[in-house]
Amino acid sequence: MRLLFLAVAAACGGGQPPAALPAAPPATPVSAVATAVAKAKRIRSVGGITEYTLDNGLQVLLFPDPTQATVTVNVTYLVGSRHEGYGETGMAHLLEHMLLKGSKRHGNSLKTFDERGAWTNASTWTDRTNYYETLPATGDNLDFALDVEADRMVNALLLPKDLETEFSVVRNEFEMGENDPGDVLETRVIAAAYLWHNYGKDTIGSRTDIEKVPVPALRAFYEKYYQPDNAVLVVSGKFEEAPTLATIERLFGAIPRPTRVLAPSYTVEPVQDGERTVTLRRNGDVHVISVAYHTVGAASPDYPAVLAALDLLDREPSGRLYKKVVETGLAASISADQYRFRDPFLAIVTAEVRAAKHVDKVERTIMRELESLGTSKIDAKEVERWRASELKDLELAFADSQQLSIELSEFAALGDWRALFAYRDRIAKVSAADVARVAQTYFKSSNRTSGRFIPSKDADRAPLTETPDIAAVVAGIESGDIKDKGEVFAATFENIEARTRRVQLASGIKAALLPKKTRGGKVQLRLDFHWGDEKSLQGKATIAELTAELMQRGTRRKSYQDIQDLENQLRSSISISGDADGFSLHIETLRDSLPGALDLAAEMLRAPSFPANQLDLIKQEHLAYHEQQQQDPTAIAWATFGQLSNRWPKTDPRYTLSPAEQIRETSRVRLADIKAFYKEHVGIAAAELSIVGDFTPESITAQIDKLFGGWKSQRPYVRLAGRPFGVPGLARSIDIKDKEMTQLVAGHDLAMQDTDPDYPAWLLVGQLLGGDTSSRLWVRLRDKEGMSYGAGAWTFAGALDDDGGFGAEAIVAPQNLAKARTALVEEITRLTTTKVTEDELQRAKNGWLKSQDTNLSSDGYVTTMLATQTHRGRTTEFVLALRAKLERVTVADVERVARQHLQPGKLVIIDAGDLAKAK
Repeated sequence: MRLLFLAVAAACGGGQPPAALPAAPPATPVSAVATAVAKAKRIRSVGGITEYTLDNGLQVLLFPDPTQATVTVNVTYLVGSRHEGYGETGMAHLLEHMLLKGSKRHGNSLKTFDERGAWTNASTWTDRTNYYETLPATGDNLDFALDVEADRMVNALLLPKDLETEFSVVRNEFEMGENDPGDVLETRVIAAAYLWHNYGKDTIGSRTDIEKVPVPALRAFYEKYYQPDNAVLVVSGKFEEAPTLATIERLFGAIPRPTRVLAPSYTVEPVQDGERTVTLRRNGDVHVISVAYHTVGAASPDYPAVLAALDLLDREPSGRLYKKVVETGLAASISADQYRFRDPFLAIVTAEVRAAKHVDKVERTIMRELESLGTSKIDAKEVERWRASELKDLELAFADSQQLSIELSEFAALGDWRALFAYRDRIAKVSAADVARVAQTYFKSSNRTSGRFIPSKDADRAPLTETPDIAAVVAGIESGDIKDKGEVFAATFENIEARTRRVQLASGIKAALLPKKTRGGKVQLRLDFHWGDEKSLQGKATIAELTAELMQRGTRRKSYQDIQDLENQLRSSISISGDADGFSLHIETLRDSLPGALDLAAEMLRAPSFPANQLDLIKQEHLAYHEQQQQDPTAIAWATFGQLSNRWPKTDPRYTLSPAEQIRETSRVRLADIKAFYKEHVGIAAAELSIVGDFTPESITAQIDKLFGGWKSQRPYVRLAGRPFGVPGLARSIDIKDKEMTQLVAGHDLAMQDTDPDYPAWLLVGQLLGGDTSSRLWVRLRDKEGMSYGAGAWTFAGALDDDGGFGAEAIVAPQNLAKARTALVEEITRLTTTKVTEDELQRAKNGWLKSQDTNLSSDGYVTTMLATQTHRGRTTEFVLALRAKLERVTVADVERVARQHLQPGKLVIIDAGDLAKAK
């Protein structure tokens, strides 16, 4: 076990941090010369250490020790690899090297200190960088050391020529770390454990970032963080306090306080939600195992107990893991520790294993001991051993002012140097119960990241690739004309209606055809077939869906692969989908390929082979999807809403199946069910065709008649009618554990058809409430209160039946659920009781109309629209008439319709998510 910490000399490894700081304003370069000198203000004295601050923000700690013959100066900057941004990995460490090269008043500090017989060094870690030197306490050595540190705080040279030479030095240090498989494995495990926080990035940095960092970027980083308000100066050893403080005031107090403000870091690593594993293969002889668990930051009250838990595992010779894997000869060594970092870090256990045959057993033993520690009996003697050892090391450290002054860097990096004394006091209070509690809290399999180093003499690796020079890639490319550029087509309802041909084909198919020249000759086709009636479809909704999907998985003459290959040859995309009401054929292709694509589609529809293996595959896909939906708040909320709002019997094809019911029904389907359903229902009972794009209507309709003529369904088609159920208002909460998002759904049904005089105003009610980003729900839940990523509402009415209604939804964090539900109901209610402004109404009209206009730019949308109109016995004239009516809607119309038809008291309100997080 490490005591206190290990100051990592000249920058080194161990898991490193995220870009935790946001971009700050550029620092203002400052000079070490100012017109006034800041005076030190005494703050406090603890354990013989006296704290002062200067007006420029510098924190000064004086720790006189007349028993020493030396004096130590240690300057800690509160910047480390945790503060590096994208492309800046290794910058804090590289800067440390550069600052040793010299400043305006002093040259290479390593050489100048050597000449004075000093011991000097610098180190970079995740949360801080420090520079320290110990000199004989004679002559002007202390003043000299303080002058060097004050000068390099703001006057470092950072010369390009120095950067060139230091690159190779840092690279060499990088390569030195890469030679130790155990260190590399630890770095990889830490990186895998952290998704967002910069502790996941090694302090030494990326080789390419180190090699490519420009001097201006390095200087900007320096000027931002190397300032007195971000530094702690420690002087310890043999010195006189008053003159030393005066020297500090003169040298450091002359540095102005920077104008920039450092933003606090705020990145929080989320709770790990499952085991992660890493494998490292490199040249070596000994296997290494590393197992890590997220725990706490070093200032946490739990930190000493975590260290105690690790100590009773790896301590020689009493440690539990030491006895089980080292004394038994399974492992050559075992170690357990946690670095002293500001933010929550990892408890890491590492074992070296000589024999490959023991690796699995050692890893299992480590995991089992850690993850059962919280429920095992912990002897107070085990904790006392750790406590005695830790207090001994602390006492020895306090007796060495030189060492303690350097170690204060680690505690200053936690946020306050006095954390050292808080840690000392907490050691005395750790109990066996505390150790068991932290072990049970943090040493969980779901919180574990593990790694293995596997020695490999001949590692086979992919080559390093670089981003291509895009200018070279595109050099010489000439623009070529596209053969079919298409026509200028006005995508308006009026033009679509004028250009659409509506015909009844000899095969019984009703067609809406919109031929036009398109770019590349593209054409889209939709052919809808309707099947069955309420009686014949009872309990067969899932069979109907699977029948449609299976038709595209093979024919009597072609396998599924044959079909895929032919589609590619024809440059076509063909799909078949279905539900209880029927199935649809979709073709997206080019003009010359349309006849061939139609032939293939007709073969799929009329001569399916229904391969049993493909049905099994489809069922597996559906089952996996519905199993996932069982834990999906959105799927559960909407299924529940559908069942509570539309009270159809469970066997009725209009019934809303829950994910669990979908699983049950899908599992029951057999190939015989598919074949029987196809035989009885598939064929032309009622069908609508729509084609939009570059095609010749006469030849294509003749081909369709030839392909589908005489293909009749044995079962006549009777439309499944809809109706409102008038369900009284109710609320239901569904608990789905371990979800960070809650789905909120609300709505009610209404007896209204889209020919109702109130329908245009009813549409605008929905638009006003939640149709776009200017709507009331969006503005309230997202813009003003920031509770929801997305919130919306809509109103609707039946085209063929009186089955209209209102719906609304929002996605929110569980803790915001109650507020969001209240806000949603308030806004719905407010529309029935308050005024609507003319400006608000006009925005709603424009939003609804322009949304429709935008949709017309998609040929796929137009194809679906034409097929739907044909099924309903309408043309685009209905839409044009509706738009005209909507334009004439007044404020009074909207207010009246809202009060008459919007019914807050009848809302069915469903929320699905983690209810424990909503409290």
